[in-house]
Amino acid sequence: MNKKFIVIITIIVIFVGVCMYFILSKDAQDNSKASYLTATVMYADSSKITVQDKNHVIYTFNNIDNDLLSGEVVKIEYRGNLDKNKEVQETAVLDYEVVEMKNGKNNLPDNWQDKGIFSDFYTFARKKLETMTLDEKIAQLLLVRYPDNAVSILKQYQFGGYVFFEKDFKNKTKLEVKQMMNNLQTVAKIPILTATDEEGGAVVRVSSNPNLASEKFKSSKELYNSGGFEAIEKDTIQKSTLLYNLGINVNLAPVVDVSTNPSDYMYKRALGENTETTSIYAKKVIEASKGYGVSYTLKHFPGYGNNDDTHGGTVIDNRPYADIIKNDLPPFEAGISAGAEAILVSHNTVTSIDSSNPASLSPSVHNLLRNKLKFTGVIITDDLEMGATSSIAGATVKAILAGNDLIITTDYEQSINDIKQALSDNTLNEDLINKLAFRVLAWKYYKGLLYENQK
Repeated sequence: MNKKFIVIITIIVIFVGVCMYFILSKDAQDNSKASYLTATVMYADSSKITVQDKNHVIYTFNNIDNDLLSGEVVKIEYRGNLDKNKEVQETAVLDYEVVEMKNGKNNLPDNWQDKGIFSDFYTFARKKLETMTLDEKIAQLLLVRYPDNAVSILKQYQFGGYVFFEKDFKNKTKLEVKQMMNNLQTVAKIPILTATDEEGGAVVRVSSNPNLASEKFKSSKELYNSGGFEAIEKDTIQKSTLLYNLGINVNLAPVVDVSTNPSDYMYKRALGENTETTSIYAKKVIEASKGYGVSYTLKHFPGYGNNDDTHGGTVIDNRPYADIIKNDLPPFEAGISAGAEAILVSHNTVTSIDSSNPASLSPSVHNLLRNKLKFTGVIITDDLEMGATSSIAGATVKAILAGNDLIITTDYEQSINDIKQALSDNTLNEDLINKLAFRVLAWKYYKGLLYENQK
């Protein structure tokens, strides 16, 4: 019996050993085989390049002796496997060559092509882009905190849009708010995004003013507990109707962070239910918002979790990657499937994805959104004036290099100067600015702010 047992164990060991040999041999063969990546250079210096492929995935390679320029399309020969979740690739770059940019259908560069949510309007967006100056393209990337002298400033800079806070609506009548929005759109060469945070509950920029709404909008938690998803849908329609009639076309809501612990900072703003229920909530809000002229924004990607307030300073999120994938991403996936046009990224530093950067400035976080979740809409930073990012030098440029399309900023002059300096020293290139401005324009066409024959 013992002899038999020993023979069986021996056979198993030999079998496992043979299997491991073939697996390791295959891995060795795979790692020895050269692969190729064609992508656009976002940043390059004497020893490092950052590139973005046609799927909007960003990769950084170290230890490359190169003289590449931002905007060039390069074919990289490498050995090993690419990992979109790594800040810097560990693969060995064997060689590279600059290749000519080819225009695909609709006269678009290959790396702009996708079957995205705004793709029906790409031709129009490209034509509009060709009529714009570089300054105007840069300005389209900025969603600026509503300033004093907003009309004259907009006339000068032509921003992509303004963000309005509670004080901007305080004591105004509906007529006065409509006039405020109309005055802005009148001087805008390209209609602007007019955005606000009308979440309901603790964050009510508009309905805090009794002249504009008979009562404050309730939180998602209150609505769900009192009337389920039917109440959520009805509230979304009422909210959209009010905002649209006032001239507001973007709502920086809903909060689709999963938070079930009352002690969490985000709990009072979240639905307060589990992942499955929060996912249904995200889907219901996006679906209910369609057709009312106001775009809704899923936030705060990749999920706020139980973290502290990033308004005050740096916040470190040490949750395991597997937990975030399982618990926090599904509501964003559900909202994207329902047609979400915009997603706002948090300033939490999520160590399991990128321990070196806040999520809003992290290529790895944006790769997750573009690649795993297949999001083709507009990615927006949380406000760069918040404590978690306000002291980071060159945050606007880092946000662009990370993969954001729209930057929420208060110090627009600093943001513009930083972008121009980055263009001057080849940290950024005009092709990347073009690509991002193109997506913002395509969104505006999709929304009906722009139309084909508009001058």
